[in-house]
Amino acid sequence: MTETLQDYDDGIAAIDAQHIRPGLAAIHLLVEGDKAAFIDTGTNCSVPGVLEAMQRKNLRPENIAYVIVTHVHLDHAGGAGEMMRLFPEAMLVVHPRGARHMIDPTKLVAGSVAVYGKESFRRAYGEIVPVSANRVIEASHGFTLDLNGRRLLFLDTPGHARHHFCVFDERSKGVFTGDTFGISYREFDVDGREFIFPTTTPVQFEPEAAHDSIDLIMSHHPRAAYLTHYGRVTQLSRLADDLHRTLDDFVDIAEGVRDTGAVRHQRLVEGLGNYLLERLNAHGCRLSHDEALTLLENDIELNAQGLAVWMDRG
Repeated sequence: MTETLQDYDDGIAAIDAQHIRPGLAAIHLLVEGDKAAFIDTGTNCSVPGVLEAMQRKNLRPENIAYVIVTHVHLDHAGGAGEMMRLFPEAMLVVHPRGARHMIDPTKLVAGSVAVYGKESFRRAYGEIVPVSANRVIEASHGFTLDLNGRRLLFLDTPGHARHHFCVFDERSKGVFTGDTFGISYREFDVDGREFIFPTTTPVQFEPEAAHDSIDLIMSHHPRAAYLTHYGRVTQLSRLADDLHRTLDDFVDIAEGVRDTGAVRHQRLVEGLGNYLLERLNAHGCRLSHDEALTLLENDIELNAQGLAVWMDRG
């Protein structure tokens, strides 16, 4: 069972976003003195858990200086508008390509409804609250932010999405990676050894950019990565190699079913699922295949959709 609030070193904590299931999505809290920042927000349904964590940390709304979203996919940014409403002194920090979607979320909502369907979208995300333009900071590559004397460096990291940045914390030498450094669920850890795979979800997956972004993160020699899915990982050299290899393998699986017509999606889902199960077996995962597939089902489906969009784009 994933703890609702997980404390790490250097004033960093992970709050379970309580999105779909425990341990799927994390909201990271960074505290420096009497000021704090949230990195990614989960959904509107995550906000009560955020407020509870703030109580446990003795943080008041006026202590929140920044709400930072690594990108505007709604499992990362869906709760941003509501959090900005509750934290009147906070500024929203977002990639320049994503800022307009936080100010006017109409197109963002329409795109998500196209992926999930109207009813599923409403259950998962609720009403997306817009953010006033005068409370938005656009963070391009190389932008730095001061959190009460703590310097945060923003890195443009496309591949998963063109509106994605990562945040390098110079104090801890940790990097908050959103989806760029993949997915690593704690249920798959084996004797402290972490398992990772990339996320290729719709609609802007670009393999070459994804490889470059992983290399950019590693060029800063981080001590740890804080993943939205899920929490801190530290074996970064091995994990980066795994991500590079798996990205190539995902592309190969997609290319292998490119011309299979009406059954392409089904074969892509099956290929990704079988591949990940084989990797988990090699990793020494102690879960049954059914247990592992239950944890991976949503990711496999979305990754298959993203790879299909990439192939169709040519």
